[in-house]
Amino acid sequence: MSTALFDGVRTASTVSADGTTIAYHALGQGPGLVIVGGVLWDGSDYLPLARALADDYQVHIMERRARPGSGPQREHHGIDDECADLVAIAAATGAKSVFGHSFGGLVALETARRHNTIAEVFVYDPGIPLRGQFGTGWFDGYGRLLDQGDRRGAFAWMTKHSGFAPGPARRLPLWYLRLVLRGVIRGEAWYRMDRLLESNLVEHRLQAALDAPDPSRFSHITARTVLLGGAKSPAALSRALLPELAHAIPGSTVALLKGLGHFAPRDQPARLAVAILEERSSGRAPR
Repeated sequence: MSTALFDGVRTASTVSADGTTIAYHALGQGPGLVIVGGVLWDGSDYLPLARALADDYQVHIMERRARPGSGPQREHHGIDDECADLVAIAAATGAKSVFGHSFGGLVALETARRHNTIAEVFVYDPGIPLRGQFGTGWFDGYGRLLDQGDRRGAFAWMTKHSGFAPGPARRLPLWYLRLVLRGVIRGEAWYRMDRLLESNLVEHRLQAALDAPDPSRFSHITARTVLLGGAKSPAALSRALLPELAHAIPGSTVALLKGLGHFAPRDQPARLAVAILEERSSGRAPR
């Protein structure tokens, strides 16, 4: 495992069960916590949250497959691979706690239900497709535009048709939405997102393949589980989902955070960190 140091952050890597290299970035002090991120984000998006938690945890930001420093997604990439990668990071670092955002929340909960080595789970707006709430009708058009080399068009297509964008954005003609998004997301932000457009489709297809899991799927989780959501986030990721998960997961707690949206780990990290630490101090310690 090679390491390097930059800006107070130690970068290292480990090897997952199938031999794929998985990178991670470590900072802080205290018990170990692994951050597992969402689609179209890489580890750098979670550095603000990691810094806000670094006085209380030794934080390990996981670079999921297709992200910088980690290996590619293999053919037939699935949730088993995602869970194995998290287990590998936890084993390499000794971390017993996990924070998962969006798709990373799905990975965190799936890993916790399979492996009792995870003692504490925090998820924020977990990407769990209960009862088909996540639409799949945008997949073909998105993939077709990617194949044609129209990467900006593919992103606009997903934004318009996936169901998570605000209503006004969904009502815009595709050509106009494409121009708006080009003006809003550009430079380094677009570069980091652009290189993940293919993995984005793979990961959404992975979610769809779970076939709208019943919340009871997670009823065997023994880790202390805190379910966080943003009051400004899409309802399918927070208000409609979290109570059902809480009913299924023994001893879990729910907190809907006022004023926070789906991008809070990057845009409002201090407020999210406070919520995590308050929930941590109010509950039992990890095993």
